[in-house]
Formats: sequence, structure tokens, C-alpha cells
Amino acid sequence: MHFTTATKIAQRSLGRQATGLLKNRPLTHRFKSTAAAEFQQGTATKHDKTAHPEPTNATNEPAPMPHFKQTRITTTENGEPIWENPINHAVYDLDKISNMEQTHHPVVKMHERVAFLAIKTLRTGFDIISGYRGPGGAMTEKDWLNRCLFLESVAGVPGMVGGMLRHLRSLRLLKRDYGWIHTLLEEAENERMHLLIFMNIKQPGYFFRALVVGAQGVFFNGFFLTYLVSPKTCHRFVGYLEEEAVKTYTCLLKDIEDGHLDAWKEKKAPLIAQTYYKIPEDSSVYDMIKCVRADECNHRDVNHAFADLDQKKGVSPFVYSHH
Repeated sequence: MHFTTATKIAQRSLGRQATGLLKNRPLTHRFKSTAAAEFQQGTATKHDKTAHPEPTNATNEPAPMPHFKQTRITTTENGEPIWENPINHAVYDLDKISNMEQTHHPVVKMHERVAFLAIKTLRTGFDIISGYRGPGGAMTEKDWLNRCLFLESVAGVPGMVGGMLRHLRSLRLLKRDYGWIHTLLEEAENERMHLLIFMNIKQPGYFFRALVVGAQGVFFNGFFLTYLVSPKTCHRFVGYLEEEAVKTYTCLLKDIEDGHLDAWKEKKAPLIAQTYYKIPEDSSVYDMIKCVRADECNHRDVNHAFADLDQKKGVSPFVYSHH
């Protein structure tokens, strides 16, 4: 009897407490809702007072001057975004690269003889097959563009192969690479950008694209296997290859200067070239090609320097130029 009475009393007490909570709950929720609304309203008012000004239209800025300051141009006049390459690369003063020295590394050691003979053989064969006739007016715009497009499609292979193999070696041996990887990958990207720039002037046909696929398959595998055996020979090979590239672009520039390709003296450089090299908007294809030749001079010197270094312990002297 006492147990039953105590149970009933406890149930009544719990019931009264629950009823009190239910009565108080709407008040609590109303308080919280009111406080939240007031807080949000105050925050909105505060944001209104400190609103940021509208961004300026960067397209109204003039083209970068010869000192090549970092441009803030992000869109074209039509509002289309302008893509900028995120990989570090050189920009040039057009006046300073008008005349580039054509250097040649002497052929003395055995690996240099092998590399030089390979380049001369490939150059001679390619000149015959492609019908290259050199400067002097015999080459048309189409001839020069086809040559540049094909050469740049091949030139982007060595840097990627070397960078990839050194990257894998660093992972495999759990050792640092001392700056080689960055330089080689930047070289590969730079050569690819040359290809994209020329493709903005001429789109290759299906037959040309098939030739590129075949050449890339043969050259990639050959260079890959050779780099595994003798990376020093491969870097010397690329150094001599870039020497030939500098000669080719110098001949092209001479044809433009001599009036055989008048249109390229006046024709505006593609937007991708203006953005990549930070050259003025009124720069011509002639100015663009001077920048491409300067890049090839840089690749020539870099690969000859790499060939002179210890392939396992050498520190890249160009590592600080990437920052």
C-alpha cells in the first residue's frame, strides 16, 4: 500500500515538472529567435557600413612596359578570362634579345661525339624529308610554321623524360635531387608553350598530327632508354639540339628582317604569347619569335651545364632562378 502511494506521488511530481517545461519552452524559443534575429540584423548593418569597394576594371590598364612588371590583367575587353601559365619562366626585354650569341660546345669526349653525331644525323635527315631550304626567301610562311610546329612537338620530350626519371630516382633512393627536377620540368613546359603559341597561328592537319604521334613514340622511347644508361650523353644531346634550334630561329628572323616574310613583321603576336612573355599588346610575331629563340638559348646553356655536372651528386646551378 505504501509502495503504491509513493509511486503515484512520484508520477504526479514528474507530470507537474514536465508540464512546467512545456509551458516555458515557447518562451525560450521566442527569446532565442528574437536574439538571433537581432544579431543577424546587427551583423548585416555592420557589413553594410564596411562594404568593400567595387574592384577596378583591370582591362583598362596599359600593356606591360619593357621592364616586365607583373600584370593584373585578368580579362579581355569582352570579359573573357585571360589564362596565365603558373609555371615559372623567363620574360625578356625585346631590345636586349635582338642579337643572341650562337655558341657551340666543343666536341672532345666520347659522349660528346656520340651526341653530336646523333644530332647531325637527325638534322640532315629531317632537313631532307621536310624540304628545308634555309633562309633567303625559299621558305614560305607555311613551310616555317610546319617546321616550328614539328620541332617544338619533339623538343618538349627530353625535359619531361629527364624530370620524370630523376623524380622516380629521388623517390626510389629516398634522396634529394638538388634542383634538377624543377629545371627540367620547366623546360618541358616551356617547349610545350612554344607549340601552343605557334598553333594559334596555324592549326596542323591530320597527316601532320599523325607524323607527330609517330615521332613522339619513337623519340620518347629512345630517349627514355638512353637516359637510363647515360644521362650525361642525353643532356649533351639536348644541348646540341638546342644549338640547332637557335640556328633555325635565327634563320627565320633573318628572313623576316630581309623582307621575305613581311606579314610577320606587322602581324600581331597571339594573345597567348603576349600573356606568356608579358610583351606589349602591339608586339608582332617577329617579337614573339625573338622570345622563343631566347628560350632555346637558355635550354642550350642549361643542358650543356647539366652534362658537365656529376649526374648523381651535382647541384643544379639554376635552382635559385626558379624563385
